[in-house]
Amino acid sequence: MSDNRYRVGIIGADTRASWAGASHVPALQAQPALVLAAVATRREESARAAAEAFGATRWYADPYAMIRDPSIDIVTVAVKVPAHRDLVMAALAAGKTVYCEAPLGATLAQTAEMAAAASSLHTAIGLQGRHNPAARRAAELVASGRLGRLLSARVGATTFGYGPQTIAAYDYFNKAASGASFMTITTGHVLDVIEAVLGDITEVDARTELLWPEIDIVDTGETSVRDIPDHLDLIARTSSGAPVSVQVLAGIPAEDANFILEVRGSLGWLKLQGSHLAGVQVGDLTLSASVPFEAPDAPVATGVGPTAADFWKGAAINVGEVYASLARDMAAGTHHTPGFAHALHNSRLVAAVERAAQTGVRQNVAG
Repeated sequence: MSDNRYRVGIIGADTRASWAGASHVPALQAQPALVLAAVATRREESARAAAEAFGATRWYADPYAMIRDPSIDIVTVAVKVPAHRDLVMAALAAGKTVYCEAPLGATLAQTAEMAAAASSLHTAIGLQGRHNPAARRAAELVASGRLGRLLSARVGATTFGYGPQTIAAYDYFNKAASGASFMTITTGHVLDVIEAVLGDITEVDARTELLWPEIDIVDTGETSVRDIPDHLDLIARTSSGAPVSVQVLAGIPAEDANFILEVRGSLGWLKLQGSHLAGVQVGDLTLSASVPFEAPDAPVATGVGPTAADFWKGAAINVGEVYASLARDMAAGTHHTPGFAHALHNSRLVAAVERAAQTGVRQNVAG
């Protein structure tokens, strides 16, 4: 820690419309307890350009050199999922606090390995939707009992991704081997927001579909094969007692983007809504209810990165809440921020949903 601020190094922050540049960089700029100290990519040219664009004082063409830098307190891993394991394990071995994008591992076994290695270190997982101020207030409203006995919940969620077209750089999302799929990313984020509001999902019955098995790669003119589902229908039971019906739709145009979580209780209802094209985890959320509630807190971060496209507007909001929570934990020695143990729980939940869809048998959820 230097100048009373924790120094953050981001692996994967480049200037080419990266997620890290659109969300993590402006999220850090809004944090009084944190500072972006370094960036790392695989190429010297892109690393230097990112440092200049984002205001970092150091840049590295070797991410492992940044991890070894004793002045870096927090290592953020914001690269493709297959690269997570080696970088995260190296950062944990160096005793760093680690913030990793979700899913944590390309496989459930990798996720379990990293969760075990984290031990007592501070970690954060990029399931940022649950940190949104409106989602937190919705959870408090449910827990307060003001809705009465919970009778049912309904969720509709969309994403622009996993439709009939993509670009070559994003084709890896269509491959199960990458660990970055419609189930592990889109569905994982949706399920996590549901659990944040209604408690852990304890039982699932699911059906998936592959609507677009062949994908047009628009920038090369080639055709790719998708080997993962791109549609989900789910019935779940939650620890709060509310049964939940969920539908996740892919390939939705911008004007139809929508997330809605409706909860009906014996004494009232609430609605949590969003409209970001990339999904519930990216943009802001709004809360309405039939019973009185205190307005959600203002988000810590609201800006966009200097190289971000308009598409990513709002991307820093929920990421900023993760960083704020992590900084509080580090200062107080607490562990309230959902970290790698929570990442393992989410991966196990997604795996249970996949088993239910594959077998046609309702699954109990453990862990």
